[in-house]
Amino acid sequence: MSGAVPVRGRGAKSNETGRFEHFTRHDFDDGWDLDEDAPARLKTTLQAEKARRIITHNDSPDIGFNSSINPYRGCEHGCIYCFARPSHAYMGLSPGLDFETRLFFKPDAAALLEKELSNPRYRCERIQLGANTDPYQPVERKLQVTREVLKVLSRFRHPVTITTKNALVARDADILGPMGQANLAMVSISITTLDRKLARAMEPRASTPERRLDTLKALAEAGVPVMVGFAPVIPGLNDHEMEEVLQRAAEAGARHAHYVAIRLPWEIKDLFREWLQAERPDRAARVMSLIRQMRGGRDYDPTWGKRARGEGPVAAMISRRFKLAVARYGLDRPYQGLDVTQFRHTSGGAQMELF
Repeated sequence: MSGAVPVRGRGAKSNETGRFEHFTRHDFDDGWDLDEDAPARLKTTLQAEKARRIITHNDSPDIGFNSSINPYRGCEHGCIYCFARPSHAYMGLSPGLDFETRLFFKPDAAALLEKELSNPRYRCERIQLGANTDPYQPVERKLQVTREVLKVLSRFRHPVTITTKNALVARDADILGPMGQANLAMVSISITTLDRKLARAMEPRASTPERRLDTLKALAEAGVPVMVGFAPVIPGLNDHEMEEVLQRAAEAGARHAHYVAIRLPWEIKDLFREWLQAERPDRAARVMSLIRQMRGGRDYDPTWGKRARGEGPVAAMISRRFKLAVARYGLDRPYQGLDVTQFRHTSGGAQMELF
């Protein structure tokens, strides 16, 4: 094989060696491919990861949360724009196809969380679930690592926010509903496009756009405050859908909205260019030109405060359209945040009932 090779059900077109490796690998055509028209197939592999702690802390001033839990590394959704792809390079793997086929999970996540929350020195602040990769990717249906984490957070009455693009989150409405009604949970559903063909190419194993809207409605009806994330905004590719996505989400019950401009750090810029040339060759040059106009002439600007929105006329126009749309559809209502005062250092299980 050589160049961008279609892989059935996957987002990335290649699997270049991670940037920290001393040796690189290259695919090439040896002339023995007897069925040239058949798309390549890759199976997903799972590996348990032994972690010592489960809560991760950050001090980035423009993220909006300080604590997070990531039940998984890598993500089978295969979203070509995923900002988490470069993290696979730290494990000696490729941010390309390895990221979406070689997954790691933390089977002890719930037990570790219970131990950390029980520590008398622990100070409660909102936890973001799935800050790096989606906590509701397909393997969660079987492994239920995220569900077990939610059970612990519920028992400790600990506030949590979730970001996902998988309809599987509705499975846990029995936990999230009561937590949402007690102002202890919020869910953000990412909807990047309403175009099924674009979604299939860009986010191959995520839930379809319509299923995400149905999930948003189901969670809202269960009492969970729901936010819609139009993320990422890709000028020249999906930005024209912003208003319709926000309108449909508001009609389904969303209370709030946010957006993020596409980010192309490290290997993602090459993976995204490769994807554009393969999937949207007619507009690839235009899309990259608009992205660079938002990033000071570069593919990406990592500066805090700029990386999520960009700058310049294109970024300003997107920001203005978003503000007008959220006002029009009632998605700009004040958000007071989740309640941290309900947290307790014990889960209140059977042992506590003796007292």
